[in-house]
Amino acid sequence: MFLLAVFGGAFLLNPGLQGAGRSAIAAGEMSQSEFDQRVHNYILAHPEVLVEALQSLDARQRAADAAATKAALSKRADDLFRDKESPVGGNAQGDVTVVEFFDYNCPYCRQVAPVIEQAVADDPQLRIVYKEFPILGPDSLFAAKAALAAARQGKYGEFHKALYGVKSRVTEAVVMKVAAGIGLDMTRLKSDMQQPDIEGSISRNAELAQALGITGTPGFVVGDRIFPGATDLETMKKLIEQARSAGK
Repeated sequence: MFLLAVFGGAFLLNPGLQGAGRSAIAAGEMSQSEFDQRVHNYILAHPEVLVEALQSLDARQRAADAAATKAALSKRADDLFRDKESPVGGNAQGDVTVVEFFDYNCPYCRQVAPVIEQAVADDPQLRIVYKEFPILGPDSLFAAKAALAAARQGKYGEFHKALYGVKSRVTEAVVMKVAAGIGLDMTRLKSDMQQPDIEGSISRNAELAQALGITGTPGFVVGDRIFPGATDLETMKKLIEQARSAGK
């Protein structure tokens, strides 16, 4: 049944075959059951057609997915690349931007943090946009709020790196310890964390991730591509160079 469904899908995507079949049935040259039997027999006699059908359907799906991604990125470009509430690292005027959606308690985000840091060190024209995307519980949400509050004291980058340097789960107690350790004004930090616009920034990031189909962390946008999951330095550099070549 699966094979028939695949072939049937390919048949429906071929207007010529579809039209010929309908014409033959309508003209009374064969019944629907006879036509179905002919399709069945043809598949058995020519199984290679199934491979061609699968390849064709896969290519169409990939093309449709790519078009949908490109349209979504274009529509949400301001939210992605130019949201004033999203901290920026690297060269703020760089010619290529990498957007990262992350959670401080995500082990894969922690794994890829040195990759991003090295990419910035190796590429003076690289710009990073950080999207706080706390999906792993209340501790992660607390950490995200604290990070955005730290940005108001000009210490986002330092705080961000320090949190990733923690070897244990990032809890509220850990967040406060790290904040005090890098010299943040703790009274101001706690006050800023309660501001509605910080909560609003995190909510917008979550909505944006949903719109782009980013369901886990880390999630990257590089040029006109969405790249889910952790990656190595070589792959990240290739994505950056591809975006640079495309003028993204």
